[in-house]
Amino acid sequence: MLSISDVTVTISVLKPMPILGGFGKPLILGASTAGKDYKNYADIDAVQTDYPANTEEYKAAAAIFAQKNPPAELAVISRKTGASPVTLADLLPTLFLKDWHFLITTTTTVEDLILIADAVEADKSRQFVARTSSKADLATIKAKGYDRTAVIYHTTVTNYPDAAWVGAVGSLPVGSVTWKGWTLVGIAPMDIDATELSAIHALGANTYVTKAGTNVTSDGRAVSGEFIDLIHSQDYIVFSIQYAVQDLFNRAQEMRTKIPFDNRGIAQIESASRTVLQRAFLQGMIATDEDGVALYNTTFPPRSQVDPANIAARNYPDGKFEFIIAGAVHKAGISGTIKFA
Repeated sequence: MLSISDVTVTISVLKPMPILGGFGKPLILGASTAGKDYKNYADIDAVQTDYPANTEEYKAAAAIFAQKNPPAELAVISRKTGASPVTLADLLPTLFLKDWHFLITTTTTVEDLILIADAVEADKSRQFVARTSSKADLATIKAKGYDRTAVIYHTTVTNYPDAAWVGAVGSLPVGSVTWKGWTLVGIAPMDIDATELSAIHALGANTYVTKAGTNVTSDGRAVSGEFIDLIHSQDYIVFSIQYAVQDLFNRAQEMRTKIPFDNRGIAQIESASRTVLQRAFLQGMIATDEDGVALYNTTFPPRSQVDPANIAARNYPDGKFEFIIAGAVHKAGISGTIKFA
């Protein structure tokens, strides 16, 4: 993906084998004869000025705003399907130039879901939450192994359990929560047994069930089995470091100075990066050691260790960071002993 930023941040996830199995702003992607451009809305009344209560876009927005932790705003765009229609394939690339993180769509057609999920996976900066009432479609989606698409399975999809899930969790501080165990306002639990629940999970989906008398989301995973919050945290750290260092460059220009290509300038770039990592730690993304020390580290070699060709090109490509993800407890095993004396 082309970018006008001067900062490139890449991240790889290193994990043991086998695998143990605005940043919350939603975008609702709809479709209508005339279509409507991308627009932000702060509440459901504002949505209704453009999308009447009988439209699918309104229903998705209502599910988001009905939750206990709704986002400060959401965006809606409606793809034109009438004369001179806009195809989904043509529209999708333009969406990644807009301000949003979680994509919700009004369609449940598996071909559309695959097209959207492929685009989100390729872009590597957003997440897609979909819904379906078809286990056959789940199998089709599961075969793609998406890290950035999560699916909630429910026999009733007209009230948007996917949008409700994003509304309940997506806007909370990144890294502070997982996506498992959330109560969704307006969504009825599925009446299923443990065998069917296991089968749904095996198909790469989540659902909505009753546990210990409370209605909750059954898991918090993407199609691949990766945790939704891990991908969200990864995106947050990459974007935040990119933003922080770019802001450092911008402020230097505003002050009519520069970031010198010496150890002073390198230290400034490292400091900006470490500030983001410390914030990520405070939000719960990064683990601690036995002494409570955050488990992250940065390595920014001094000028003397930088390739002279990069110095001549005014390019410092050698900064690195690493951290240990905090994760979360989703299951527990507890054993006890009964004694008679």
